[in-house]
Amino acid sequence: MELEQAQKLWQPHPGWLNTASYGLPPDPAWDALQEALAGWRAGTASWESWSTATDRSRAAFAQLTGVPVADVAVGVNVSQLLAPIAAALPAGARVVVPEVEFTSNLFPWLVQRERGVEVRTVPLADLATSIDAGTDLVAFSLVQSANGAVAAYDEIVAAARAHGALVVVDATQACGWLPFDAARADAVVVGGYKWLMGPRGTAFAYLAPQLRERLRPDAAGWYAGQDPHGSYYGPPLRLADDARRFDISPAWFSWVGAAPTLELLLEIGVSAVHAHDVALANRFLTGLGQPPGDSAIVTVQVAGAQEKLERAGVRAAVRAGNVRASFHLYSTQDDVDLALDALTS
Repeated sequence: MELEQAQKLWQPHPGWLNTASYGLPPDPAWDALQEALAGWRAGTASWESWSTATDRSRAAFAQLTGVPVADVAVGVNVSQLLAPIAAALPAGARVVVPEVEFTSNLFPWLVQRERGVEVRTVPLADLATSIDAGTDLVAFSLVQSANGAVAAYDEIVAAARAHGALVVVDATQACGWLPFDAARADAVVVGGYKWLMGPRGTAFAYLAPQLRERLRPDAAGWYAGQDPHGSYYGPPLRLADDARRFDISPAWFSWVGAAPTLELLLEIGVSAVHAHDVALANRFLTGLGQPPGDSAIVTVQVAGAQEKLERAGVRAAVRAGNVRASFHLYSTQDDVDLALDALTS
């Protein structure tokens, strides 16, 4: 599907430039969610029909990221999916993380300090060169939430492989607009409510088979069973052989809203979304006299930005005078120009 055709399936009010906070649903997702909610309200729907949306979402995510569906676990958020990896680190392990990393990919490692796990933070630009023979794991966001900086994925992975370190990537701010090969890492976690435009309460983890061998599924329940519908009651332990053993029972309605969006994103193609998003981000930067970049998330400093944007009806993140604007497939040149007019007036 052509991106311009697909844009008609979204209904944003002009001026939404904050996908880095949350993404907007297309009509098929909105309609599916309303139908599910109506069935819930009246008691006329089967929960099994809602649950199948989780399988659809898992399959679409695997295709988006180029990994086998058997290597994908589903959960609620990033830190929950990272927890078994952090818990499996040996006492005294050494972890390297960027110094401005979003805490969902920082706190899981820091809470292991009582076991002697050492966490060292370094500038993002120095991450690859900071990996050495004493590094057990490197964790980083593929795209930084704070400023949209894109990590040197290839360089970091190469350095980690050279020293035998595990690679854990938070792709929440990348997956959906930035093409990348998830299988190059040992684990890739993604919150589904931003650039994947699903409801909050959806998250994915690619877990490489060799990594899964080290992990214990402490949160295992019926949904992690080899046959979930045959795992309702009683022993013995009978977990799935693949990444599903790390699943947690899905929040049904969140996944009902996620599946149609992921499938639509596959139809459009991430490469087309990438070209569109970065072009709009660079139009915004150029309009403010800044050099172009390579990210769909940009930050600029403009005096009085909060008031200027609010008067114009533009919704973007503003923190300490810094505007963080994020552009996705439903964003338009008119949205960019509306923001530029507000900030330069």
